Amino acid sequence: MSLRIHNTLTRSTEPFAPSEPGHVRMYVCGMTIYDLCHIGHARMMMAFDVVQRWLKSSGYRVTYVRNITDIDDKIIQRALDRSITIRALTDEMVRAMHQDIDALGIERPTIEPRATEYVPQMLDLIAKLQSKGLAYQASSGDVNYSVRKFPGYGKLSGKSLDELRAGERVAVQEGKEDPLDFVLWKAAKPTEPADAKWDAAAWGHPFGVGRPGWHIECSAMSCQTLGESFDIHGGGADLQFPHHENEIAQSEGANGKPLARFWVHNGFVRVDNEKMSKSLGNFFTIREVLAKYEPETVRFFLLRTHYRTALNYSDAHLDDARSGLKRLYTALDLALDHPPAQAAAAVDWTNPFALRFKAAMDEDFGTPEAIAVLFDLASEINRSKSANLAGLLRSLGGCLGLLQQEPKTYLQAGAALSDERIAELIAERAAAKAAKNFAGADAVRKQLLEQGIVLKDSAAGTTWEVAQ
Repeated sequence: MSLRIHNTLTRSTEPFAPSEPGHVRMYVCGMTIYDLCHIGHARMMMAFDVVQRWLKSSGYRVTYVRNITDIDDKIIQRALDRSITIRALTDEMVRAMHQDIDALGIERPTIEPRATEYVPQMLDLIAKLQSKGLAYQASSGDVNYSVRKFPGYGKLSGKSLDELRAGERVAVQEGKEDPLDFVLWKAAKPTEPADAKWDAAAWGHPFGVGRPGWHIECSAMSCQTLGESFDIHGGGADLQFPHHENEIAQSEGANGKPLARFWVHNGFVRVDNEKMSKSLGNFFTIREVLAKYEPETVRFFLLRTHYRTALNYSDAHLDDARSGLKRLYTALDLALDHPPAQAAAAVDWTNPFALRFKAAMDEDFGTPEAIAVLFDLASEINRSKSANLAGLLRSLGGCLGLLQQEPKTYLQAGAALSDERIAELIAERAAAKAAKNFAGADAVRKQLLEQGIVLKDSAAGTTWEVAQ
């Protein structure tokens, strides 16, 4: 079975092959960095981390571009509120983002362009659109895109122009020829700081002093880094309209070529049946979640739901994810005598478990079904104690960025007592048993259990893990 991906543009799941044999080019809309990333952002970045990981596991070379929006109304306001430069704010937030996603095992993209580094390319694209009659400068000084002059507008979202049309009053207030038109270049306001302004004349364009609109950023950065047409364009479902619709209008209006062959969108994270977002105030930052749960638990929680399905966030679901991941690590711990020496090996794709895993992932990156295979494999390991199957479990988990720790590292994470104190109590219990003081030995076991420490006795000795 070959890889199939759901394409938002065609509303169907289609066989995938890159336009350049062996090389996939993928662009994903990244963060607007004025604050810490929340778990909804993690969900988006995790979804496309898995996409690029599976593409690589399938033998493709992947050029993965995920941008950073580092100029925006909220960024400007936050910098002003903190009395720092825009660059100081965005550098701080980029560092924080990298720390958070690194903790979750989300791999860095091949290229991570910042919008402020591509202003000349944006201006060139705006000029090209103006020369084709698709852009005009309003009396306000803004340069706007003329939506009704692009025949394909609405093909991604499935919305007609009549459905999208707003009131005429908006058009008058904003100086637009049509309420649907959107800004490409924002004329500078006197109240805005100097580091939020660019003079278009410096690059030979007559648009005045201002800054780029949000949508033009990704059109310029994607085309500059991947070419005018590429394989996959991704992002959150909230970007399908208007952001991605506007990207198509800009890029295809300027170049006359399809921007991306596959459009891929991940579902929302929801809390109490509402979308998680900063605007609703119901979000949890990645750092807040990681203060309570191990990073791999959070990763496992995110991957148990298919990327296109809405994900329900709760502590109960994270607790359940922790229990599930412990089951997998317990199987590894049972079968691998020397875990540090058992690095993830190349997968034997002829193995029946591996074949089922591949079939799941090849059907639109089906992580829930793939994880079900991992549990079936763990059950067989518990029965057979097979080190070879344990190696396969670790290798298949590696395709998802899971199960790469030493098992005991995960199983013992979050212990209320120090490793040294637990070792002392285990030694006390062993001494009590040797002296046939079984009541004393039971008292030590109970004492540890009250601290959430479960002892496991075997011929090799006594080990422990944190209770589920």
